[in-house]
Amino acid sequence: MKVITVHHPHAFCPGDFPPFAIALGYFDGIHLGHQKVIRTAKEIAGQNGWKSAVMTFEPHPSVVLGNNKEGIELITPLEDKIKLIEALGIDYLFIVRFTSSFASLLPQDFVEQYLIGLGIKHAVAGFDYTYGKFGKGNMENLAEYAKQRFAITAIGKYAVENTDEKISSTLIREKIKRGAVSHVKNLLGRYYEVKGTVVHGEKRGRQLGFPTANIQLSEPYILPPNGVYIVQMKVGKHWHNGLCSVGYNPTFKNPNEYERTTEVYLLHFSSDIYGEEVVVRWLDRIRDEKKFNRVEDLIAEMKHDEQVAESYFENN
Repeated sequence: MKVITVHHPHAFCPGDFPPFAIALGYFDGIHLGHQKVIRTAKEIAGQNGWKSAVMTFEPHPSVVLGNNKEGIELITPLEDKIKLIEALGIDYLFIVRFTSSFASLLPQDFVEQYLIGLGIKHAVAGFDYTYGKFGKGNMENLAEYAKQRFAITAIGKYAVENTDEKISSTLIREKIKRGAVSHVKNLLGRYYEVKGTVVHGEKRGRQLGFPTANIQLSEPYILPPNGVYIVQMKVGKHWHNGLCSVGYNPTFKNPNEYERTTEVYLLHFSSDIYGEEVVVRWLDRIRDEKKFNRVEDLIAEMKHDEQVAESYFENN
C-alpha cells in the first residue's frame, strides 16, 4: 500500500494517479462499519479495473475545531490505522493533514480540490459522512458537487447484530470507558489492543509474589476504567495470557501521590522483558480497583483474580 501525506493546499493533478475508487472517513477504530465502507470501495475498484484508495485525516478534527490542545484519546492511532487499512488490501492511503485552513474549505471546494482534483472515479462513505466548512457537506449534496465527474455510494447504517444500535467509534469509546471490553470485539471485529513499552516501576508486585510489567503506552489510546482485566500480551512474536491492573494502587499510596499505571501480570511467565515493545489485548473485566487495609487481603484477592483468569483461559 502506498501511503501519501497530503498538505493543504495540495499540488496534485488528476493525471498523477491511476483511476481509483476511494473510501472517505476519519475511520478511528476501523470497526465493522468502517470495514464495510472500505471493502465496498475495494470491490468497486476491482470490478472496474481501478485501484482502491482510502482518504483519512490527521489529527482528529476535534483537535483543530474543538480547541483540544492536548489531543484526543483514540481507538486506533495513525500507525495502527495504517496497518489495519493495509491488511484490507488497499492500494493507496491518502492522509490529509487537518488544519484550520483545510477545515475552512467550503464543501464544494473540498470536492473540487480533493476528489475531482485527484481524479477519482467513485467515492464511498457512510450515510452520515460530512465534510467541508462546518460539516455542511453530506452524502445528499455530494452528488450535486460531483457534477457527474464521479459516482457515489452511500453505505447505510451498520448495526450491532440483532439490534438497531449503530456501530460507531463513539459507541466503541463508550464501551471501553465503561470497562465493557468483552463487548468491543463484536463492534471492531477483533479484540481491542494497545501498544507500549515495558518500563521500570516500583517493583511492588514482585515483592507480593506477582511480578508485573509496567506499560508505558506509545500512543494516546483510550483506556478502560480502573480495575482488573483479563488480557493477553504479545512479547516478541508470542502471545501470553495474563491480568492487567489499571489504576493508582490505592492500598499503598496517598491520594496526592496518585499516578495512574497500567501493569500486566503474565501467567506462568518469568522472563525479563524491560524495554520490550508489547501489545496488550483486552479480553474481559474482573473487578473494580479496591483499597485494602491489609497487604494479606490484597494478596488473597490477587490470587483469586489469578484463578478467575486461569478458568477463563481454560474455557475460552
